[in-house]
Amino acid sequence: MQNKPKRVLLITYSFPPTGNVGVLRPTKFCKYLPEFDWKVSVLTVSNPSVPLQDESLCAEIPEETVVRYAKTLEPDYALKKAVSGTQEQTVQKKPSLIKRAVKGALRWVSNLVLQPDAQILWHRNAVRVGMELLNEIPHDAIVVSAPPFSSFLIGAALSRQSGLPLILDYRDEWDISNAYWENKGHGLLSRKLQARMQRRVARAASVLLATTQHSADALAQVVATAHSTARVSHIYNGYDAHDFKKIEVEDPAENERYRLAYVGTLWNLTYVEPLVAAVEKLAAESPNLAEQLEVVFAGRRTGPQEEILNRLDGLPVRVIKEGYLDHDGAIQLMHSANGLLAFLSDVPHAGRVVPSKIFEYMATRRTIFSVAPEGEVSTILRDCPMARIHTPSDINGIASSLALEIERFSMGVTFPPEYGLWDPAQYERKNLTGQLAGWLDEISGLSRNTESDEKSGNWKPEILRQQQ
Repeated sequence: MQNKPKRVLLITYSFPPTGNVGVLRPTKFCKYLPEFDWKVSVLTVSNPSVPLQDESLCAEIPEETVVRYAKTLEPDYALKKAVSGTQEQTVQKKPSLIKRAVKGALRWVSNLVLQPDAQILWHRNAVRVGMELLNEIPHDAIVVSAPPFSSFLIGAALSRQSGLPLILDYRDEWDISNAYWENKGHGLLSRKLQARMQRRVARAASVLLATTQHSADALAQVVATAHSTARVSHIYNGYDAHDFKKIEVEDPAENERYRLAYVGTLWNLTYVEPLVAAVEKLAAESPNLAEQLEVVFAGRRTGPQEEILNRLDGLPVRVIKEGYLDHDGAIQLMHSANGLLAFLSDVPHAGRVVPSKIFEYMATRRTIFSVAPEGEVSTILRDCPMARIHTPSDINGIASSLALEIERFSMGVTFPPEYGLWDPAQYERKNLTGQLAGWLDEISGLSRNTESDEKSGNWKPEILRQQQ
């Protein structure tokens, strides 16, 4: 007997052609869920107020995907940037005291009024368009990917009106995002209001998913405080093996210098200071090695991080600064590098975060220089033979690791044999999507067939389930 067709509504503000790392998770879920017998509908925004576009990601979306768009009333990103005063890529001249005061007042008012975020201006149209879609096509469940966390309010409203079970997928933790996102500045009133919002959506959900085990533990506390019956688990971000088959792989042994690359944003939570200090130490103590080093930074950089990078000017090391690369370009850069950089700042709760690029780094089988406080990143990388693990305060250790790798490169020793033996397949996006499909099967009451069980591989509800 043929199984009943299953369909999930995926609600996400971040969706192609929007370009940022947060787009990848919902995009890959959309791509691979049909392989686990789940058809996908997507509710997203028609005029996103975002800084980046990546048209290449549109090819990831299956043709049969139903996509519905709802308009947001937000101003465009250029206006939001002007009000926020965020400095990107270059260090700007400081505005006058009056301008800074006006911008500060506007930020304070917008942060207070637009709760939990500016994307709440998408809420009304999104709920309307979402209900029209649910009335038009039968669905079995709803998944919401956030931030922005106002998307959770949309999902809760649609779940309540439709009676469909709800999964909240936290790409980032609500509290951590508010603490470190630029220009947030939430006061006590905002924090209390948003805590109440989070408890309310937790009570509406059947499952809360995090991207790390440590974050899932924190969400379990949210569920307990909210007196919710939702279950909590985690599904890591990962890498898509297909992405690595599309590019021509360069041989980093042919590089003129040892190429060290960082792909992503440099901001409050990815502080570049430890690496710069280590390179300064290397240049002072071993200038001949520093002359053989090339460091590439690709992505958005805030003003303070740009100022730190400027300390490398005048040193024998070669520094290359690039803007945002589309995803294919980012993968290409990773493959061209001899070593890859990952940063997390030494701030509260950073140990619960795992940058999604870590998994793509592992898939390249290049040396990984991890500079992060003790936490889940170091736990994951300890099993990886390519990883050089350091805390942000370990400047001497970072400099020593750099010196060792540059010396190996100069002698023609690129990647030891054990690099090729290590298998990161547990972090493939397809396998991880199978875990989401398992949760969808369970909360919707629809049985998984044997073929889908074999496809998912990692679906083990007795392990993944974590009762509050």
